[in-house]
Amino acid sequence: MKAVLLDADTLGQDIDLGPLKAAVNHLEIHGNTTPEQLAGRLAGMDIALTNKVPIPGSAMAGLKAICVMATGMNNVDLAAAERLGIPVRNVVNYGTHSVAQHSLMLMLALAARLPLYQCDLSAGAWQQSPFFCLMGHATTELHGKTLVLVGAGTLGSSVARLAEAFGMEVVFAARPGSKDDPRPSLEALLPKADLLSFHCPLTEHTHHLLNAERLALVKPGCLVVNCARGGIIDEAACLAALEAGRLGGLAVDVLPQEPPRAGHPLLDALAKPLNLIVTPHNAWISREARQKIVELTADNISALA
Repeated sequence: MKAVLLDADTLGQDIDLGPLKAAVNHLEIHGNTTPEQLAGRLAGMDIALTNKVPIPGSAMAGLKAICVMATGMNNVDLAAAERLGIPVRNVVNYGTHSVAQHSLMLMLALAARLPLYQCDLSAGAWQQSPFFCLMGHATTELHGKTLVLVGAGTLGSSVARLAEAFGMEVVFAARPGSKDDPRPSLEALLPKADLLSFHCPLTEHTHHLLNAERLALVKPGCLVVNCARGGIIDEAACLAALEAGRLGGLAVDVLPQEPPRAGHPLLDALAKPLNLIVTPHNAWISREARQKIVELTADNISALA
């Protein structure tokens, strides 16, 4: 079996590709692949390995399988693959611990008002303080606070366990769009949520799940974290609520367009004295998680034989 890895650079330079090489007779590796290069690189190959490189149906001729080195498969024309009888395999749960850790880091930083105190330090406020510490921004003790989680899968459950270790009371909201989920709705939980964290896929039911209407129901001072997908929250509405003092803090690891080449209001707002954190979609990038992607992909290749 001959395979081509189309965008190895997205996995980082410190990853051991040995498991992939052992799973095939020949592995061709490219750092990235443009649409113009795709057909040439797939020619004569049995398996296409991609993280984010799009594979349209027009480029699938001759392939025996497509392995997506991620969970989301929206970069592959799945209908065309099915029509051509080409199996498409992805990987799941590779970054559970990494993303859960990142989510808790964001919660802790917001609770400590870390962005605000960093601004104060940069402005020299500590040096000018009349006593030994700064207390201009009231911090939040997470013990005893209510964390509402949207998404009760492997990742949401992992976040719940970490939160409970800090003494938080964790409540899962009903699955958005579900009519038979016995858990309380997000609307019912918003007035009692001290923290709100999203770990669900982006669907028609979760797009702008936290919008201006639901923000009006949120408990004042609530801390909001989104490490799921950009667009699950209405970022503009959340920023307005943060600037108005209704939200106590906002942290996101994702934006609707990535990379945000045209900019984004949240990025612009980082220059303001707000309890706001934006990380560049890197909750998943621990070396352990990236290596797990390689190992799970090798398993997928072996299972095709």
